Amino acid sequence: MYRAVFFTVHLLLASIPLFLGLHSLLPWLFFLLVLTSFCLGIYDTQQTEHSIRRNFPLVGRGRWILESVRPFVQQYLLESDVGGAPINRMFRAIVYQRAKGDLATIPFGTKLDTYQDGYEWIGHSIAARNISELEHDPRVRVGGPQCTQPYAAALLNVSAMSFGSLSNNAVRALNRGAAAGGFYHNTGEGGVSDFHLEHAGDLVWQIGTGYFGCRASDGSFSAEAFADTATLPSIRMIEIKLSQGAKPGHGGILPASKNTELIARIRQVPTGTEVVSPSAHSAFSSPRGLLEFVAQLRMLSGGKPVGFKLCVGRESEFIAICKAMLDTGITPDFVTVDGGEGGTGAAPLEYSNSVGMPLRDGLAFVVNTLEGFGVREHITVIASGKIITAFHMAKALALGADMCNSARGMMLALGCVQSLECNSNRCPTGVTTQDPQLVQGLDVTDKGERVARYQRETLHALLDLLSSAGLKSPGELNRSHIHRRIDQMTIRRYDELFPLPQKASYLTATATDPVYIHLKEASSDSFAPQTAEA
Repeated sequence: MYRAVFFTVHLLLASIPLFLGLHSLLPWLFFLLVLTSFCLGIYDTQQTEHSIRRNFPLVGRGRWILESVRPFVQQYLLESDVGGAPINRMFRAIVYQRAKGDLATIPFGTKLDTYQDGYEWIGHSIAARNISELEHDPRVRVGGPQCTQPYAAALLNVSAMSFGSLSNNAVRALNRGAAAGGFYHNTGEGGVSDFHLEHAGDLVWQIGTGYFGCRASDGSFSAEAFADTATLPSIRMIEIKLSQGAKPGHGGILPASKNTELIARIRQVPTGTEVVSPSAHSAFSSPRGLLEFVAQLRMLSGGKPVGFKLCVGRESEFIAICKAMLDTGITPDFVTVDGGEGGTGAAPLEYSNSVGMPLRDGLAFVVNTLEGFGVREHITVIASGKIITAFHMAKALALGADMCNSARGMMLALGCVQSLECNSNRCPTGVTTQDPQLVQGLDVTDKGERVARYQRETLHALLDLLSSAGLKSPGELNRSHIHRRIDQMTIRRYDELFPLPQKASYLTATATDPVYIHLKEASSDSFAPQTAEA
C-alpha cells in the first residue's frame, strides 16, 4: 500500500513544474529534488539489507536518521543532571567547571535522593579543622625495600590511556598538564611516544601483553629494548598490566582505522591492521614468574618502582600472587586496582558490562589480602575506575588506597563531551581520534592548563572534605568515615561492610574463615585454582 502512495505522490510532485512553466530555474531545481528523492526510493525498494526501507521507501530512512541523532538529543535536551551514562551530567559539569576555573558550587541543595538505597556520604566532625592546617600537596612515597629510586607521587594522576587510543594532541596536553601540576601520566600499554616525552611530565610506563616499546620481532619481551626506554629520566615507574577494567582477560584493541604509520612504528606492528594484544603475558605463566618479572624490570630500569595493574577476577589468583611474595621474598612496589566499570576506548559490550569486580569490592579485597598476608606495609595501592570527584577519591582512600588514577575525568578535562565515538575514529573533540582534521581542534596549551587545573581543584576539594572530617592528612581517612544506606531502615559504615583483617591473619586462617576456600585454591606455582584436596 505504501509503495503505491510513494509512486503516486512522486508522480504528482514531478508534474508540478509543468504547471509552473519550465522557463525559470526554480521549477528545474524542484524537479531535480523530486527526481533524487524518487531514485532513493527506488533504490530502497530494490535493496535487501533493511526490511523497513524496502517496505517503506524513503520514509523508512527516518529511523536511521533519528537513531544517529538520538545520543545527542538525549544528552543535550532530555538528560537530567543526575542522568546520563557512563558519566552523568552532574559529574561532567563539575569536571568542566574545575578545568576552566569556573564557579564550582551548586545552588539550592543536592539533587540526589539521599534516601535511595546505596546513597553514600562522609561523616563530618564537630571538631573540624581549617583546610590551611593540611598540607596543600600531600605526596605518597612509592618504592619498597627492593627499590633504589623511589618516587613521590601525587594523590590524583592520569590513568592509563595509550597513544593510538588517544590522539597525539591529547597525549601532549595530558603530559603538559602533568608537568605543570606535578603529577604522573600513565602511558597505557601502547608504548612511549615522542608526544609523551615532549613536555617532560612524569611518566608511568605501562607494559602490556603486546610488549609495545619493548618488543622483539616475534612479539615477545625484549630486555634490551626495555632497558633503553626504562632508564629515561621521564620514566618514574613501571606498571605491568595484567588486566584492565574495560575488558579484563581480553587484551587491548586498537581499531585498524586508528593504526596509522606512526602508531605502527611505535608499537612495532603492521600499519592499518587491527592490533589486538594477547589475553595473557608470554614473559611469565605463574605467580612466581610474575614476581620474578617484577624483579627483572626493577633491575633493568635501574631500581625504579615496579608494580602491576589488575581488575580482580577470581580471588584465588591474587591470593596466589601474595603467596608467591612470601615464597620468593619479592614484592611489587605498587598494585593498581582497576574496577570492572573502567574503560575509555573500544571494548566488547559483554566485557564492559559483565566481566570483572567493581572497584570498591576489588579494592577492599586487594587491601584486605595484602594485610592478611602481612605484606601491605611496603606496597602502595592505587585505585583506578570511574574516579571523577573528590568524594570518589575519598571512598577509595577510605577503603585503603594510597592514591588514585583517573582516565575519564582527565578526558573530560581535555574537552571530551561524551559523544560515545571513542571506538569510531570520529571523536568530535579530537581526544580519541587519529583524524588530523579533528585532532587539530584540540589546543595543547589550553587543554594542558585545564588538565592541571582540574587535578589541582579536585585535590583541593578532597582536602576540604578531610578538614571537615577533622582529619590532618589523607592517611587518616579510613573505613569508619564513609556511610552507605543499605535500605530505608539500615545504614552501615564501610568498616562494617568491608571489615579489615588482622595483619598476617590469613597465614593461620581456619575452615571457618570466609576467605579459607580461596586460600585453599591458591598456589604460588599456578594462577589456576587448585582442588580442595591439593
